[in-house]
Amino acid sequence: MNTPETLPATNQQTSIAHPSFTEAFRFWMKLGFISFGGPTGQIAIMQTELVEKKRWISQSRFLHALNFCMLLPGPEAQQLAIYIGWLLHKTWGGIVAGALFVLPSIFVLWGLSFVYVAYGTVPWIAAIFYGLKPAVLAIVAFAVIRIGRKSLRNPVMWSIAAAAFVGIFFFKLPFPLIVLSAGVIGYLGGRLSKRTFALVSGHSPGVEEQGASVLSDDAEVPEHATPSVVRAIKICLVCGLLWWLPILFAGGALGGEHTVFRQGVFFSKAALVTFGGAYAVLPYVAQQAVENYHWLTPGQMMDGLGLAETTPGPLIMVLQFVGFMGGWAQPMGLPPLVAATLGALITTWATFLPCFLLIFLGAPHIEQLRGNVKISSALSAVTAAVVGVVLNLAVWFGIHVLFPTAGMVDWFAVAVAIIALHGMMKWKWNIIAVVIGSGLVGLVYKLL
Repeated sequence: MNTPETLPATNQQTSIAHPSFTEAFRFWMKLGFISFGGPTGQIAIMQTELVEKKRWISQSRFLHALNFCMLLPGPEAQQLAIYIGWLLHKTWGGIVAGALFVLPSIFVLWGLSFVYVAYGTVPWIAAIFYGLKPAVLAIVAFAVIRIGRKSLRNPVMWSIAAAAFVGIFFFKLPFPLIVLSAGVIGYLGGRLSKRTFALVSGHSPGVEEQGASVLSDDAEVPEHATPSVVRAIKICLVCGLLWWLPILFAGGALGGEHTVFRQGVFFSKAALVTFGGAYAVLPYVAQQAVENYHWLTPGQMMDGLGLAETTPGPLIMVLQFVGFMGGWAQPMGLPPLVAATLGALITTWATFLPCFLLIFLGAPHIEQLRGNVKISSALSAVTAAVVGVVLNLAVWFGIHVLFPTAGMVDWFAVAVAIIALHGMMKWKWNIIAVVIGSGLVGLVYKLL
């Protein structure tokens, strides 16, 4: 019998095989190489691959995890990958998913950073990126459409999404305020109309008819997802040591005033106080890195953002570029390339390791709340608000891609974006093919 605080169970459907660790490893590796487009593009890829194609996780559980990650400081797309990897294959599954999500971009961005400081811009690389940008825009737009179709199921949800978009785009309201307000609306609204604010279900009629999922709506909470005080203490100790030992070692070996040590401390603080994803982090980091520490110039910061937007991995990878440039500009007794490399590595370490700590600590409690009507109503409203926030990012990105100069339209970018979006929606084009093809088209277009 269902209690007033529990959502009704869904009908059992034909189960599908649980992916092996090796199969999951291959997917997370592939994701690390194709995860273009910042958080919106990456969430779109995981939505398409994990929910719709592989069916490793149902729509409602995907959104449940995403809503939690959106509330945390740090890169939500990587945190979502850690969460799903952890659900599928316990701690090592989360570690592999989170690590492979950023590992390819670490090497790619390091190489591009070195080329940038040593040789300036390289025409053929710029040409490939030129073709990639409109493809990323299409992927982001595709994400807005697909997630919106599944979560905006009535006028109330449409209104919440629209209010979130207006609040963040026109009035520049802080992201945490938007999410918190949506959660309160959902919590209170769920008490008045449970049907209106019920969290979207992958098995709900009229929402999605995709069959069963490995992590389905009605599946029991996995044993490893049960909260434990002992486990929480172990996670805090292990993650705390892994997080701070490299930073303290750098301070002991190089001195407390060395650039590398100061970068480790600064980006550790930034990882815990910057909510709202990369676009909320960048103004704070740019101000400190440019004006306070003088690690790079405003122009270099913009160039770094351009590099990060057109490479795989989270957009927050721009912080690695900041670390690289800081070490290069202020090597303090080390060879510039060595200082730059150490700065890039310690910045990346301090930025992403806290994500594992936050997910491994919080996810078991979030899993326990799955099925709670009041919490689900709040998260349903948060999901609607997230659609508005993602739309804001899509519009922001679209303005920069389609209108690179005030009053001028880039018709090449318009054509590539329209063709890519139409292909993904009508002919189910694979995202990898879209990314590779668009890069090659940009290269050919610039060469000709």
